[in-house]
Amino acid sequence: MALDRRSFLKTALLASAACLAGPAKFCPAAGGPVFRQGLPGRKLSPFFEPLADKHVRCTLCPHGCEVGPGQRGACGVRENQDGQYYSLVYGNPCAVHLDPIEKKPFFHVLPASRSFSIATAGCNFHCKFCQNWEISQQRPEETINVALTPEEAAARAKSLGAESIASTYVEPTIFMEYMLDVGAAARRAGLLKVIHSNGFVNPEPLGQLMGVLDAACIDLKSAREEFYGQVCQGSLGPVKETLRRLVKAGVHTEIVHLMIPTLNDDPAETRELVAFVRDELSPEVPVHFTRFYPLYKLKNLTPTPVATLTRARETALQMGLKFAYVGNVAGHPGENTLCPDCQALLIGRVGYLIQEMNLKEGRCPRCQRPIPGIWTRPRAA
Repeated sequence: MALDRRSFLKTALLASAACLAGPAKFCPAAGGPVFRQGLPGRKLSPFFEPLADKHVRCTLCPHGCEVGPGQRGACGVRENQDGQYYSLVYGNPCAVHLDPIEKKPFFHVLPASRSFSIATAGCNFHCKFCQNWEISQQRPEETINVALTPEEAAARAKSLGAESIASTYVEPTIFMEYMLDVGAAARRAGLLKVIHSNGFVNPEPLGQLMGVLDAACIDLKSAREEFYGQVCQGSLGPVKETLRRLVKAGVHTEIVHLMIPTLNDDPAETRELVAFVRDELSPEVPVHFTRFYPLYKLKNLTPTPVATLTRARETALQMGLKFAYVGNVAGHPGENTLCPDCQALLIGRVGYLIQEMNLKEGRCPRCQRPIPGIWTRPRAA
């Protein structure tokens, strides 16, 4: 049964209050009242090719899983049923929340706006530092899910005052079929469609996604292939290619680099990563150097020293990046957006809070330099 606006907002506010002491994945009620374990979401996937003996090969991500009848791919949410490959997470997210857009993190997309954020179970990476491992490393029958169609997602986002719908928390390309339809519904409703992704997706599905995508925040976890293999069970090359394609297509793109002590925080690696962004993407792409906290399988490590993040940001600026940020350190001056030309304060931040907003129609008010990003509200298609 549909909720009226007052009842739905009451449900969402109660869920938000319960969330204050814990991570977002434990706050499902913003998606509606019908949560139960193992809610099915079966839909035939277009992203596979048939093989002999009713085996299939998944074409969604570079893992290219070959899957026998009754088996699933590496993400745990796609199953071969009698030679046909099905997504098991269509329309059944396990996390539905109203977040600040800055939490994604997007610093150049509608500052101070809210993003209706959706995730299902599963992921095509197995990062040892995952902060959402309770859902990313689960199968959909193991999580508490809600029935939420793309049209309902757009309607609920609008009713809560969100200006975007984000696919986030886990790797969203594993629920590509659902994400594509949510993106189309968002366009019809006059909402932005944004993602936070590991970028590990094949070009053809990515091309389809870009048809409904406004902004992408991509994790560039390391500049080195061995990190991806040993820590994430993935690979770097496809992530770089995704970034190249997004930037070339004109999709607003920001990059997050989580700096993990002893694993990817060497100054030489920082320079290597910055050089890739500058030379193969654009100096205008914002990069967030983000603080690691011990989680999941890396509890033996210490939090990233703030000095490491400050040094990385300074290196990026010295090497020619125009927008480099420090993340997960509330109150650090590296949270602010400055004009690269005249150093005027354009956006002042403390954590997810906007304290000062001086942009004028996407430009620096002092020197009129254009600032890359999405600064105006979308219109319904």
